[in-house]
Amino acid sequence: MYNIKFGTDGWRAVIGEDYTVENVVRLTEGVAQWLHQNYKNPKIVIGYDCRFNGRIFTEYVSKVLADKGVHVIMSHSFTSTPAVSYSVLALKADLGIVITASHNPPEYSGYKLKGHHGGPLQEEYLRAIEALTPEQTSIDYKTLSFEILKNEGKIEIVNLDYLYLDNVHKKFDIPAFKTSDLEFAFDSMMGSGQAIMQQLLPNIYHINQEVNPTFKQIPPEPLAKNLRLFSEFIAAEKHIACGLAVDGDADRIALMDSKGNYIDSHHIILLLMHYLAGYKNEKGKIVTGFSSTTKVEKLAAHYGLEVQRVKIGFKQISEVMLKEHVLVGGEESGGIAIAGHIPERDGIWNGLVIWQWMIESGKSIEDLIQEIYNITGSFAYERNDLKINESLKQKVIDYCEKVDVKKIGTENIIRTETLDGYKYFINEDEWMMIRPSGTEPVLRTYAEGISHERAHYLIEQLEAFVFSFAN
Repeated sequence: MYNIKFGTDGWRAVIGEDYTVENVVRLTEGVAQWLHQNYKNPKIVIGYDCRFNGRIFTEYVSKVLADKGVHVIMSHSFTSTPAVSYSVLALKADLGIVITASHNPPEYSGYKLKGHHGGPLQEEYLRAIEALTPEQTSIDYKTLSFEILKNEGKIEIVNLDYLYLDNVHKKFDIPAFKTSDLEFAFDSMMGSGQAIMQQLLPNIYHINQEVNPTFKQIPPEPLAKNLRLFSEFIAAEKHIACGLAVDGDADRIALMDSKGNYIDSHHIILLLMHYLAGYKNEKGKIVTGFSSTTKVEKLAAHYGLEVQRVKIGFKQISEVMLKEHVLVGGEESGGIAIAGHIPERDGIWNGLVIWQWMIESGKSIEDLIQEIYNITGSFAYERNDLKINESLKQKVIDYCEKVDVKKIGTENIIRTETLDGYKYFINEDEWMMIRPSGTEPVLRTYAEGISHERAHYLIEQLEAFVFSFAN
């Protein structure tokens, strides 16, 4: 019996190995039981991404839930995770389900759960659903008819993109995008955000706007190494003001400047803070993950804002957003939420905020980043995911847990933080970090330095430290 467990962002597994129809149905039975324990006449919204058999898995989930007495609202086609999350809130549903593996490689699929508030389902409820998931399926799911359940009104097909786009038009001056002299580009990474952006801004430059479940063997994660084609395109065009890239389910973000230089999530968190606090005079708490830049504290201090660091995984940020007024909540992996929207990561939404700011201010993305550097000082960040065997990974983690590390390579360590992983500070502006992934079989290494050269050097030192345990 395969044990289904939720990681930092849903359950994910390799299609055809552990991600099978039977295991998806088992988990769905646990979801159905939890819904009936907590809601009188439960209603759910479900969507899926562009991966292999996304619609087929979604139909199985919908059939099982409908058969168990849950009213199902299913997306008419692939859609983004933020569109599902927003639709849960707009349609007053009790739960959202997204069949997606987000940024993972193409062989993966996954199962995300969204609460009635329009953000990640809280940890305690995820654990309850895990406990309710049966060891074996209790129904003959192969004989359930999707068409019959739909005709009976138990499964309702809805265009969730329309709901999301209607909200976008209420909050943004979309005509201004179409009349502005600024030109923009969008890279969906062949993911589920492509349909929304094609409908919203059809006249901007669109890259990788195709449904290809292999993602052409480039994981749909908006990291610099995965966006080389996008970077080269912008550099060659020479007239694009800013590029926006999102991951496979469009909840993570990255940007490109006018020269095709990659702008990471740390800079985007700071940009959103600078815009909302500095230009809009808004207040609120800043919540960020353990692996984010220390410049968050510097910029927050400049604007008199409180900062709370949390463990990695956006659900940690979302839980704070449910209890307090959070101006910006963001993590290193590109998941960011802002006040005035759902307590959920949304790459498209945040990209539109920054593009509209550029239109309103008449400033380039480079100008806006320089404004931040004038307050915090410049910095650079590196991250690498090491695909090492489990034995080596465990050796490294055991050592970090037991030993007070004083030196890594040539660098002396002044202090260590262990909220979620092992973060080694060289000084107040530079650090290195080791953490095992919660969604993939990798050991993540991180470094922040005062320059690109320095950050690159630090991560080389850190990785040499990791591989020294292989001897």
